[in-house]
Amino acid sequence: MGAAARPPVAVNLRITHIGGPTALIEIDGVRLLTDPTFDDPGRRYAFGLGTSSVKVAGPALRPGELGRIDGVLLSHDHHADNLDDAGRALLPSVPVVVTTVSGAGRLGSSCKAVGLAPWESASVAGLEITATPARHGPPLSRALVGDAIGFAIRPPGSSSVIWMTGDTVLFSGAREVASRFTVDTVLLHLGKVQFGLTGPIKYTMNGRDAAQLIAELKPRRVVPVHYEGWSHFHEGRAEAEAAFPPSTLTWLTPGIAETV
Repeated sequence: MGAAARPPVAVNLRITHIGGPTALIEIDGVRLLTDPTFDDPGRRYAFGLGTSSVKVAGPALRPGELGRIDGVLLSHDHHADNLDDAGRALLPSVPVVVTTVSGAGRLGSSCKAVGLAPWESASVAGLEITATPARHGPPLSRALVGDAIGFAIRPPGSSSVIWMTGDTVLFSGAREVASRFTVDTVLLHLGKVQFGLTGPIKYTMNGRDAAQLIAELKPRRVVPVHYEGWSHFHEGRAEAEAAFPPSTLTWLTPGIAETV
């Protein structure tokens, strides 16, 4: 990847992939949960404008098995594949939820929500969290699909970040991350989200798009998430892996904390 000699971003960086976009990131003892989704499979969820999706796989861990959570990084609150009912029920119990400005307004007093616009930052348990741009669909779709963001996480004193892309297509805002940050590890949202009603339009990256982005970033590790568990995902692990050079992607076993 061209950056293999870069030292790890933190003394201890562990990631547990729980399912879909949901992961537990542990950085030197600070524990951040991303996009909480803990509902059982089998239900169909409406996504607006006549679109919908069925959850086809459950989480590898339940909320009660996670232990202490220092904060939640919520890329957007209005789609159930990023925040379902059980995930939403968890939010009031965590110290802070960092999300979009509009999402923080919707969550209201139900939890301690902090809304960030792209490139704004907040501190969570000593970590610097910077919102990064995301576009959850084609050009000019934001008014229909709503706001989404990613997160660049910087440990104290570190010259590099861990980047959660959030649900996004490949566009100039995502590419700008490479010019603003040295990225050590990427939590990469994939899946090639599509709906029958909107035909070939993509709402998240496919493997080919993601490979272009990663070639620009040159991170030390790339950890795919958000590629399985829902009927609106149209690229799984095999298709995504085929788009990248060999050994580029680090696939985690769901439910197992792994050092990356």
